[in-house]
Amino acid sequence: MDVERVRGFLLGLPNVVETMQWGANLVFWVGDKAIGGKMFALANLDGDGRAMISYAAGPERYSELLEIEGVIPAPYMARIFWVAVERWDVFRWAEWERELTTAHAITFAKMPPKTRAVLGLPAKEQKRLIRERRALLAERAAAKG
Repeated sequence: MDVERVRGFLLGLPNVVETMQWGANLVFWVGDKAIGGKMFALANLDGDGRAMISYAAGPERYSELLEIEGVIPAPYMARIFWVAVERWDVFRWAEWERELTTAHAITFAKMPPKTRAVLGLPAKEQKRLIRERRALLAERAAAKG
């Protein structure tokens, strides 16, 4: 198990976008941030002893997952029921698939109806809306600066 295998799996889920943020962290989003996408998983690429991956666990599974050795409350995100996994061998591959698919589903379910509607559009229309939204956000940022 490694980050490339997890990355490939996550990018195969519907409407997933990845960004590199906060140093060497791959952040996985349901939908593009420009249209209201929300992150559901974060993989640490630093190899600095911190958790390998953090993800949305939801309130129903949060406490149960924390009982597993190698699973801890996610730094900065525990209050919204995220867990961090310290080693890739904490779960078998089928369990990783289930956990990360559930994180994706939890996050998608929390999205506003307007954002979910955009995610239901054909890819070409989504890209156009994202491009327009990014241009608007850049325009606003330039006006503030």
